[in-house]
Amino acid sequence: MLLLGCIKEVSDYELAISLPNGLSGFVPVTQISDAYSKLLTKQVAQGELLEELSSLPDMYSPGTLVRCIVTSVEKSADGRRSVKLSIDPKKVNKGLSSTALAAGMLLSGSILSVEDHGYLIDIGVTGTHAFLPHQKAKNYIKAVKKGPDLKIGQNLNCLIVEVKNEGRVVCVSIDRSEVAASIASERQNWTLSNLLPGLVVKARVQKVAPLGMKLTFLSYFTGIVDFMHMDPEKSMSYSPDQVVKACVLSVHPASRAVRLSLRPPFLHPGGAPRQLPGQRMGAVLEEATVKTFYKQFGAVFELDDGTLAFARLKHLSKTRKSFKPGAFKEGSKHKCRIIDYSLMDEMCVVSLKHQIIEARFLQYQDIHTGDVVQGKVLSLKPIGMQVKVADGIRGLVPSLHLSDVILKQPEKKYNMGDEVKCRVLECNPEGKKLILTLKKSLVQSKLPVLSNYEDAKPGLITHGFVVCAREFGCIVKFYNDVKGLVPKNELGSDPISCPDKVFYEGQVLKVMVLKCEPQQERLLLSFRLSSKPGPEDKWKCTPKEKQELKYQIGEIVDVKILKKKDNGLEVSILEDEDNVVAWIPTLHLSDFVTTSKLLWHCLQEGDVLPRVMYLSDKGEHIILSRKSAVISAVQEEQVVRSFSEIQPGMLLTGYVRNVMPFGVFVEFPFGVTGLAPKVSMSDKFVTDTKDHFVVGQTVIAKVMSIDEEKQRVLLNLKVSECSSGDSAAESFALLNQYFKELKEIWALLKKGKPSICELVPGKRVHLVVQDVREDGSALFSGSSVTGLTVTATRYHLGDKNIAPGEKRKAMVLHVDALTSEVYVSLREELLKQRP
Repeated sequence: MLLLGCIKEVSDYELAISLPNGLSGFVPVTQISDAYSKLLTKQVAQGELLEELSSLPDMYSPGTLVRCIVTSVEKSADGRRSVKLSIDPKKVNKGLSSTALAAGMLLSGSILSVEDHGYLIDIGVTGTHAFLPHQKAKNYIKAVKKGPDLKIGQNLNCLIVEVKNEGRVVCVSIDRSEVAASIASERQNWTLSNLLPGLVVKARVQKVAPLGMKLTFLSYFTGIVDFMHMDPEKSMSYSPDQVVKACVLSVHPASRAVRLSLRPPFLHPGGAPRQLPGQRMGAVLEEATVKTFYKQFGAVFELDDGTLAFARLKHLSKTRKSFKPGAFKEGSKHKCRIIDYSLMDEMCVVSLKHQIIEARFLQYQDIHTGDVVQGKVLSLKPIGMQVKVADGIRGLVPSLHLSDVILKQPEKKYNMGDEVKCRVLECNPEGKKLILTLKKSLVQSKLPVLSNYEDAKPGLITHGFVVCAREFGCIVKFYNDVKGLVPKNELGSDPISCPDKVFYEGQVLKVMVLKCEPQQERLLLSFRLSSKPGPEDKWKCTPKEKQELKYQIGEIVDVKILKKKDNGLEVSILEDEDNVVAWIPTLHLSDFVTTSKLLWHCLQEGDVLPRVMYLSDKGEHIILSRKSAVISAVQEEQVVRSFSEIQPGMLLTGYVRNVMPFGVFVEFPFGVTGLAPKVSMSDKFVTDTKDHFVVGQTVIAKVMSIDEEKQRVLLNLKVSECSSGDSAAESFALLNQYFKELKEIWALLKKGKPSICELVPGKRVHLVVQDVREDGSALFSGSSVTGLTVTATRYHLGDKNIAPGEKRKAMVLHVDALTSEVYVSLREELLKQRP
């Protein structure tokens, strides 16, 4: 069935459509058009936002008329019917063929692509290409103010201006004045199989009846206008043979029924129905006058402002049995409440039911955070419990909030249909999202409701619930997702070493606000309700702890190597009377992972390492670092000393702590940790994270966002995002540092293995063949390569047949100082080259 509908609400995933006679339906995001669905599929496959894909709110506005086709009618568990619709031109215009197209026709189209001189339009007709020139679109674009261009998937009222090549090519216009002036005529050869809603026609009144009238139009079509779609100003003055303008509202091809409207806003294609003023929704009216009563449908009322409203039969009395038709004579007055507004009928929908007039909530907008509400249990699912608060208003009680303690088997406590008393934790009317709690200590709390950071004044005491207990303290949540930190030293009057063993997730506790920074959404709390908060209260270490810390992070010291261990160097800090022992992990010897390994290999016990930085005192040892980029960052104060200092957009120097399949953990000086998710790791597509980063690698990371609950930072490691501006200078500085460290390594090697330092790529050496292996490669020895393993692969032996004991001239290709391996070549084309 084809219908004309009006967009009521727009979300990211669907359009809510008002249909004639007070009905409503939904267009899912997948039923906009073929081109839009393809972009959606591509975005899902790539896992990142596409520039050419616009969201539904960017393309559609409430109050716009659209042609729809019913795709399905589903019945929900509570008996309500849900009408699913499509506005895809391929479905709406399926009755049209290319040969049936004629100039002057008005039909639905959707933007297929943006071209140099205009737009390609999908009108859903096989074998036809439709084109919209820029000239015919500019006035429309200016009027709708949705951007400089039309967007792929945008639905339009298209007027055919010209038909070429027997309908294979058509030129269309969406100019508002041209569209508004279009009237369907006999010349366009419309048939019942392709007649479209939204067409404006000249019709002749055939018969007038109390519930509507019969019209004839386009020579041989017959249509019906029901009482809700007569022009309210002329409803009593229609007579047979009268000629009127009418708009096609719906077409049911199977029953051949066509319904029309005579309401003025529909008599110009592209018009918009009148909207209801926002403050009228939910209004209770003491006296609404009955204008007409229809015993099979309901009653039409005239409201206090002169507008008309309709009440369905079931809304005129509490039950069918208590219904008295005699009470609704013309002119009688009744108390009612506006419960809805039908855009397509331009009429309020009212109810006379006592329980609806007295109802506290009619729509999500009536509910406020902290309200205590009664509800009925609808269903129990793993994520929580669904509760019906009122007709059309449903809320979710997350599993954490089903009770003061965590319920392992909630089905033993709650049954379907149970009445429950809840409190509103969060309400988002636009997204129709309602989160509730059943925790008695929150529902019955008489303390203030903390629902925004501005209200969190120092000294305020209120109830909150624990969402996270870790070694640093507890994260406590309130209403509207407001959350704060209770640091370790504020957990109780006695020290608590393991908060996770004392506090549990979901626990409701009284807390006191110590400090709040509303702009940063930072909140510092205490479980010690008697302590007086000071303006400068911060989570600091005690003076005693400060005295024990002999060195400050960032301090530069010289060290002597005491012991070489598998994963680092044990060192003593020089010029320290107490002979403090510290630890340099191998990966902290250099910014470059390969250089770190080489340095560890070359350094010997007793060697002195100058300019090493104090990093932390985790575990048993003081940790030191020799990473020059990290040292520079600390010295130039380009660091954050605590989680609270981090701001999105910052560029920070750190080192890879862990590489996981889902991303990379990066640690920064002063112990702050961040996560770079897989999608933000590299400018290239990441299949395996281990192909891009290794533990210990020095990185520059950009802060994307902050997650206070997990005390974690989300990072971006893409090279394109992590440059401070002069990328060339940064690159040369890194290269310069690399060569400087390489020079230092060669100096160390000269002391231990002088022979390896003389072998550089390109040098010619005289060698003796020692052995020829099964794979065709050969081993060599010689006076210049004493103590080294010298190898030539089969390819680099060329076409020479060699035997052990032969003397050969070779060229050095590569020297691996770490493994003491030298790779050489005997190929003539290399040896012939000038040194």
